[in-house]
Amino acid sequence: MATTSRTRRKQDDEKKKKKQSPVDDRPSVPAPSEAMLNNLRTAFGLLDRDSDGHVTPAELQFMLRNLGIEVSDDLISDLIKDASKSGNGLIDENEFMQWVTKIQALQGMDVSSGGGDSEEEITKDLLAAFKVFDRDDNGYITRDELRTALEMIGEPVTDAQLNQVLALGDIDHDGRIDYEEFVKMLL
Repeated sequence: MATTSRTRRKQDDEKKKKKQSPVDDRPSVPAPSEAMLNNLRTAFGLLDRDSDGHVTPAELQFMLRNLGIEVSDDLISDLIKDASKSGNGLIDENEFMQWVTKIQALQGMDVSSGGGDSEEEITKDLLAAFKVFDRDDNGYITRDELRTALEMIGEPVTDAQLNQVLALGDIDHDGRIDYEEFVKMLL
């Protein structure tokens, strides 16, 4: 008996259903809070040194090395491949946000909460930021450390701009910014 067109269509539909990927049974990643999204946008902007809307392996490697983190080029390449949905070897802002949120969810972090709004978390973040500037870990940010840190994140500054920042932050006028002055300047 010959197969009818209706039967063929039914068979084709069944084949298509079998080819479709099964239901994703991985845990869902909660939507990040607005505070978390703002932090991720800032982080992406720091990584995207040329402001072209994409992070390259070289930009990621540059930032990690400046933070004192040595990572092989192969690992950087693997990280970029994991984060890039398009497979073009670049990460756009949306891919970056999804990637970091996924990593945080896998580590058990609650990305849907305020994301750094508690006093303890703010203090930890401020201390970490201070340490990025205080390269010799002596408790002070000097003019040279300030210049180096700003250049490291892609923000070259003039001497006049450095003077303005130091004047703003150096409350006791000792030519350097201590942690308390740093916190007052930022909050």
